[in-house]
Amino acid sequence: MRAVLTLLADPAKPTLDQSALDRARVALATAGVDVGATAWLAPGIAADLSFDASAHEPATAVRLVRAALPGRPFDIVAQPVAGRRKRLLVADMESTIIENEMLDELADFLGLRERISGITARAMNGELDFAEALRERVGLLKGLPTSKLDEAASRIRYMPGAATLVATMRANGAWCALVSGGFTHYTAMVAAKLGFDEHRANRLLTDAGVLTGSVGEPILGKEAKLAALNELATARGVRTIETMAVGDGANDLPMLQEAGLGVAYHAKPTVAAATNARVDHGDLTALLYLQGYKREQFLGG
Repeated sequence: MRAVLTLLADPAKPTLDQSALDRARVALATAGVDVGATAWLAPGIAADLSFDASAHEPATAVRLVRAALPGRPFDIVAQPVAGRRKRLLVADMESTIIENEMLDELADFLGLRERISGITARAMNGELDFAEALRERVGLLKGLPTSKLDEAASRIRYMPGAATLVATMRANGAWCALVSGGFTHYTAMVAAKLGFDEHRANRLLTDAGVLTGSVGEPILGKEAKLAALNELATARGVRTIETMAVGDGANDLPMLQEAGLGVAYHAKPTVAAATNARVDHGDLTALLYLQGYKREQFLGG
């Protein structure tokens, strides 16, 4: 089985050089891996090393190269060559496509940011049941005027590379879905801004111009995200190996593990430890390099 190992640097700090690739090649060859050609995807940022994975799992190749480049700020991902270019993207929104956690932004209006952000962090690290944590946090917002929803939206900060990721994949025939444990009020805005084909999320319930403190049931959590990945793949005739999922929290983990390539993006520790592909240093254009796109093929941004 032919495979490819991709080394990635933060585009803002393009420190990947030939010496790093040479050390990676030597580490693999010393372990008996048949290493093929090197291909630069973007100078200083991303490069591929092809190799024969028939005797060594891709995860083993990653461990070997990490050990050869200790302390270097590179992301390293290995995967089969077959199905590398993805036809379906399912993306989490908060702390993935946008930098914000919108419940934390809403809590700020009530002086509850610290309290609610603490619950958010524990839920995203898998320490709390997601649905119960969501109900608890929304309950604390009871009585907040709905006008604050749009005020919070003005604070949205898009993750670097998000627009380029969606534009490039869509231009190459992929279907892009935003599937969030957050709220439709925000996924609708973000999907429209970035060009996602569809979006799914939870519903904040309101009455007489204020939040009721409740969220519509059933709550979209990890099971619904996994179901969305499988449903969308089936509906569009996409093989599992041709799917990509990206997220940062515990409620993303099942879809990350199911996807052809599940990427833990600047993820919580428990999530990063449980996935085969992680991006800790780069921005969202890393997901394009992982599919073999070269920098000059990027669109949008």
